[in-house]
Amino acid sequence: VQMLAIAPNKELECRDTIKKICDSFAVSTMARDVMEIATAEKDVDEFFLQPVNGASRTGYRSNWWTQFYYVLWRSWLTVLKDPMLVKVRLLQTAMVAILIGSIYFGQKLDQDGVMNINGSLFLFLTNMTFQNVFAVINVFSAELPVFLREKRSRLFRVDTYFLGKTMAEVPLFIAVPFVFTSITYPMIGLRAGTEHYFTALFIVTLVANVATSFGYFISCASSSVSMALSIGPPVIIPFLI
Repeated sequence: VQMLAIAPNKELECRDTIKKICDSFAVSTMARDVMEIATAEKDVDEFFLQPVNGASRTGYRSNWWTQFYYVLWRSWLTVLKDPMLVKVRLLQTAMVAILIGSIYFGQKLDQDGVMNINGSLFLFLTNMTFQNVFAVINVFSAELPVFLREKRSRLFRVDTYFLGKTMAEVPLFIAVPFVFTSITYPMIGLRAGTEHYFTALFIVTLVANVATSFGYFISCASSSVSMALSIGPPVIIPFLI
């Protein structure tokens, strides 16, 4: 591209260089091969993208499982390429959990304790919701133009893209609630017992994943990142209430 570009203030020199390159290609064996292929009498369908073997005739070049595999693989590589983001999110979650645990430390089951526990459980919801929603909005809104281009090109279905991307981020969506619940649950003094702890962890994990999906929904319904960040909180707060 640099060799064939016309640089400012060097138009004549660049055009001479381009002409020499084109003339050299025109008399090469590669040019003759290309012309033979282009002018040969072949079925017109050979020049169009054909579905791979075993694919359905839905207009996509590959079947559902192939699309899902490659979206999952690509999304997983994206997660692995930015380990600092994962570390920051886990550190942020741990710091917020320690802060909430310190504020509500060692509650007793009296009138004040029950009210404080209600407040702490509401903070469980707000933290898991807003943390995951805004994390998704910032990332997915930037990827949305690429996804729309690939969708128009019939490379990926919507469901394979959504499931593949979600599955690639499942380890993080499980790790964040696990870190948060493991710190705050014993510090606040919530109901003792392994069964009760895992019940709370399961609910917090569900909240985190629902919030993530809601972030995808807001991103798709918005035209830009700033628009998504503006309409996110007013839409989420009624659900929290």
